[in-house]
Amino acid sequence: MAEPEELEFRVTYPGGPRDSANDEFVFVYEEDKRPLVVLLGWAGCQDKYLAKYSAIYEERSCITLRCTAPVEYLFWRRERLPCISRRLLQVIADKCSNKHPVFFHVFSNGGAIFYQHISSAMQQAGSPLKVKGVIFDSSPGERRITSLFRAISAIIGGNPITNVSASIVITFFLSFIWLLEILAHTVGKRNTIKTDPIALAEETYSWPQIFLYSNADTLIPAHDVEKFASRRAERGVRTQLVLFTDSPHVKHYATYRRVYVSTVCGFMNECLTEQQRQKSDNHLCLTKKIVLPQEAGMK
Repeated sequence: MAEPEELEFRVTYPGGPRDSANDEFVFVYEEDKRPLVVLLGWAGCQDKYLAKYSAIYEERSCITLRCTAPVEYLFWRRERLPCISRRLLQVIADKCSNKHPVFFHVFSNGGAIFYQHISSAMQQAGSPLKVKGVIFDSSPGERRITSLFRAISAIIGGNPITNVSASIVITFFLSFIWLLEILAHTVGKRNTIKTDPIALAEETYSWPQIFLYSNADTLIPAHDVEKFASRRAERGVRTQLVLFTDSPHVKHYATYRRVYVSTVCGFMNECLTEQQRQKSDNHLCLTKKIVLPQEAGMK
């Protein structure tokens, strides 16, 4: 019997609808049709940080599922990713009926790689999930040595001196693994594990996608996100770009709280109503909004 895959997750069911008097978006549906938002954390993300994002949806009557792929699965034990992706789909099926509309909120490349395998698992299983849209936060971006080093450094933390030396060693090790993967793909080796989130541009599914990104992001450059979104739009996928001018990597919510909440909830509302269908009929596949620094302090 195969060894069970480790997968930590948190499912939260809202106690009841939030008072809508002071909130434009409160998703109130029949109990078996409440939206389910699956939040996929960045590499090394602690649940207490992801919970701050899930609260956005829980306060608006949504069910949430928080899950972050283990760091080792993202960086060197990548053969485990397909297994935990299938496991997550089983968790969703066990916790919710097929009537629930589903959204994925994906953070950084760690979340994007996890989503990449979930998407593949859905295709292989013919999943009946009613996915309505995907929110990409600070992702996806091309794999770069400099970005990998910054990501490893952020995960390790601690003393700067020991952090730098350890980050350099791990970065070189992982870069060697990347090289082997590239060579395997080049020679056409079968059953190689997908680990490049940019490959999601060719994803089979065509549900709407929104990209939250920044010019100040030092891990995922803005032009990477825009290039990816353009490729999705060329495939007929409705894509929205929201550029936060000066917020750091996965810090858009902390910097632009009101605009962030309004943006993600507005996207969900469009996907759940006829507005999305009407906009798609206009053949407008790519839109872009720029959020200026003066909007950061707005309540």
